[in-house]
Amino acid sequence: QVQLVESGGGSVQTGDSLRLACVASTHFFPDYNMAWFRQTPGKEREFVAAISWSGDGTSYTDSVQGRFTIFRNNARKTLYLQMNGLQPEDTATYYCAADMNWGRITANPEAWGQGTLVTVSS
Repeated sequence: QVQLVESGGGSVQTGDSLRLACVASTHFFPDYNMAWFRQTPGKEREFVAAISWSGDGTSYTDSVQGRFTIFRNNARKTLYLQMNGLQPEDTATYYCAADMNWGRITANPEAWGQGTLVTVSS
């Protein structure tokens, strides 16, 4: 099973930007659709954004549309999430996820990373 390692989280202020990265262990990374989810204590994990294996297709939750951009570099086996205009409500642990089935990637992906914490203060 693919292993995923996130990085790039940190503490920032309202309006700042961060770029998260997720490195995959598998040479089959180009075959995987990829996604970012986030979770805050006491709440269920929330879908943030997804990108198809080719990079041609993307999907975003409404609250981040226009502020966040998901992209990937298949040669580097790396997924990214560029987050601009961060707000306190974006504070969460962000998880990278992978699945070869696009139908599952936004709901119940098969592989998960350990998460990276993003804290946005006002």
